[in-house]
Amino acid sequence: MPAMLAAKFTVLHLSQSPSPQSSFRLGIRPSPAARARSVAPRAAASATAVSAKPAAASSPLVADRKVVRIGLPSKGRMAEQTLSLLKSCQLSVRQLNPRQYTADIPLIPNLEVWFQRPKDIVRKLQSGDLDLGIVGFDIVSEYGEGTEDLVVVHDALDFGHCRLSLAVPKEGIFENIITLEDLLKMPEWTEERPLRVVTGFGYLGDKFLREKGFKHVRFLSADGALESYPPMGMADAIVDLVSSGTTLRENNLKEIDGGVVLQSQATLVASRKSLHKRKGVLEVTHELLERLEAHLRATAELMVSLHITHVCMIILVGTELLYFLLLYY
Repeated sequence: MPAMLAAKFTVLHLSQSPSPQSSFRLGIRPSPAARARSVAPRAAASATAVSAKPAAASSPLVADRKVVRIGLPSKGRMAEQTLSLLKSCQLSVRQLNPRQYTADIPLIPNLEVWFQRPKDIVRKLQSGDLDLGIVGFDIVSEYGEGTEDLVVVHDALDFGHCRLSLAVPKEGIFENIITLEDLLKMPEWTEERPLRVVTGFGYLGDKFLREKGFKHVRFLSADGALESYPPMGMADAIVDLVSSGTTLRENNLKEIDGGVVLQSQATLVASRKSLHKRKGVLEVTHELLERLEAHLRATAELMVSLHITHVCMIILVGTELLYFLLLYY
């Protein structure tokens, strides 16, 4: 079984966003309904799927551990949604003490759960301290920095949707700036006076703007309240995660056309070294994938069924109303 699965395994280069054409399923062939399901917005760049290669011998795997480890977000909405998804897949996480960082999933005895900050999940996947993890694609891309040590096993878990986007003030010198090209052509940005961008995504932000042709940019690192920087005169623009855009609008900021760095949602990620070298990781990954696919496919089919039922009810009510009007008027 492991040999067969490994032969079908594909990997997404983390410098790109997932594309609708890419397949990240291990030994699973989604149904037409599942393939048609649009579970996430996608970035414009297409991803390249290539056969997974064995991990380099220069990166030894920690050998004194027999159990498989998965990292899950420890706090916030992402943590709640992750646990809810696993429960829907009959993979309830059992945590005996809420203050402990470890837990287990009774249905998979050799799987050990570790609650971690999302960026630490990525780092510990790279070091081999974790074998699997559920984390946003934005975090994988930022802290993975294009490494081939990470494999995006499932790129669309259907929660945690957001976009990493560039935003500028609505007024002042940016009042007529509508597109990224407009921003690029502004004469204000020089070597002495570069475009000041504040972000918690320095790797992705710098890579994006360089690829778009920006030459005079200075990045400021910050983790929170980025929207306050431009109004205070501390920065010209921000690169931050956006969901509805309400926070930007309330702080007099705007997104511009072409300024989306990448689209993101929750993904299942694995350590390449673990997949190839640690006993049991491939089998556990396959188990998780089968359950995730079954749940997501069932959810999609239920939504389609409910939608069709709703449309039929509207037609039925409309027909009866028309009959009533013709009869009495």
